[in-house]
Amino acid sequence: MSTLDVGADPASGTHRRRSLVLRWTATGTTAGPLAALTIAVIVFSLTTDTFFTLDNGSLVVEQVLVTGTLAMGQTLVILTAGIDLANAMIMVLGTLVIARLAGNGGVPGLLALLIGAALCAGLGALSGTLITRLKLPPFIVTLGLLSVLTAAAQLYADGESFPVKSSVLTALGHRSYLFGRIEVTTGMAVLAAVVAGLWFALTQTAWGRNVHAVGDDEEAARLTGVNTRRTVLSVYVLAGLVYAIGAWQALGRIPNADPNAFQTGNLDSITAVVIGGTSLFGGRGGVLGTILGTLVVTVLANGLTQAGIDSLYQQVATGVLVVAAVAVDRLVRGRSV
Repeated sequence: MSTLDVGADPASGTHRRRSLVLRWTATGTTAGPLAALTIAVIVFSLTTDTFFTLDNGSLVVEQVLVTGTLAMGQTLVILTAGIDLANAMIMVLGTLVIARLAGNGGVPGLLALLIGAALCAGLGALSGTLITRLKLPPFIVTLGLLSVLTAAAQLYADGESFPVKSSVLTALGHRSYLFGRIEVTTGMAVLAAVVAGLWFALTQTAWGRNVHAVGDDEEAARLTGVNTRRTVLSVYVLAGLVYAIGAWQALGRIPNADPNAFQTGNLDSITAVVIGGTSLFGGRGGVLGTILGTLVVTVLANGLTQAGIDSLYQQVATGVLVVAAVAVDRLVRGRSV
């Protein structure tokens, strides 16, 4: 088909992108991680006395909040066949700027939070611009940004951590009880809202169809009328905003900004996305699978700890899951070509 042919029937391109999204949404990338989560819960419930309790269930969900939020932004990037190795450091630098402005700087908490969000979005825009304008590989761009931001965080903090006292900045750590027994935090509701919002954007809007189309085949998407540069740039900016929410989650969970925090956050978020069924090759997956993947990793670590198993074996189990998930994705993708 020539370019002229594609341009003559733009509806066919739109229909193809819609069909692609609906096909993968219908077949579901959530079946695998949901099965793995179910099996893990059953096994640990039978083998330990403390796993299947309300308190431990609340703890598991709390442990998901920061990594799960990071993984939401990472999902957007990976759907475009990219990767973001700097996401955790963007979040950490965001926490430092927010906490320092609200503390030593005397800036109101809400304003400090907005400045931190603008910083995170700006760093996302920087990555997106380098990738779309200079055609640099996302791996190289975000690896370089990771190195720069790691040094920047240490220089900005000057070896210090910054305690947070603003009620606005710690609001997501506020605890309450459902039915008088189930402990929940405001952060849980915020993460649920992020998941719901991104799910809607990815599955029910033209922007979401474009994101999937770019990840599936960028050149084909361009020929069918998608502004691929703008789509990819928007993904990195939105991901940066999601990392800012992750910074807010982190300050709510532990009201102290530390430049050495979340050293493996980028790898943890990628692990959650991959186990959740989003393809590293782009174009397939979604945030529902990612949140399940985050739960799988967290439940695995929590259950093995309660079973008294060494943390090294936890890393082995997680690594095996990641390799298995990528191998399955490769096989499924090969058969669909």
